Amino acid sequence: MKIITKNKKAYFNYEILEKFEAGISLIGQEVKSIKLGRINLAGSYVVLRGGEVYLVGANVPPYQPKNAPKDYNSKRSRKLLLTKKEIKYLIGKSKQKGLTMIPLIIYTRKGKIKLQFGLAKGKRKIDKREIIRKREIEREIRKNIGKEFR
Repeated sequence: MKIITKNKKAYFNYEILEKFEAGISLIGQEVKSIKLGRINLAGSYVVLRGGEVYLVGANVPPYQPKNAPKDYNSKRSRKLLLTKKEIKYLIGKSKQKGLTMIPLIIYTRKGKIKLQFGLAKGKRKIDKREIIRKREIEREIRKNIGKEFR
């Protein structure tokens, strides 16, 4: 499993409750572009429409911009490939108030591009401040321990 990109903001802004793996329906040049690491998950999300699951807002620039089709949209919605059982489960969960689906990681497995997305609940501003405070304390401790051994 080779990780192509991570959505680092997702772990900071949301509390991840469950994780799911899905294939992505792509066109040829998008596959090449993603395998080169040219995908941006910032601001993207997963949504249910008509019994199907879509990745919305992910930016995949064309592999060769000069050879891209004129009607190519780099931010188009991309269908996610899940089992019927998983889709029914997500439909039930998405009706709960305060839950959203956020893309976490894009990676390759056996030559196929996969998306790991999570069922998440938004964090409050107080929770985010607490995380930042803990990080700063840990950084100070590591810094002071390093000075003792010099």
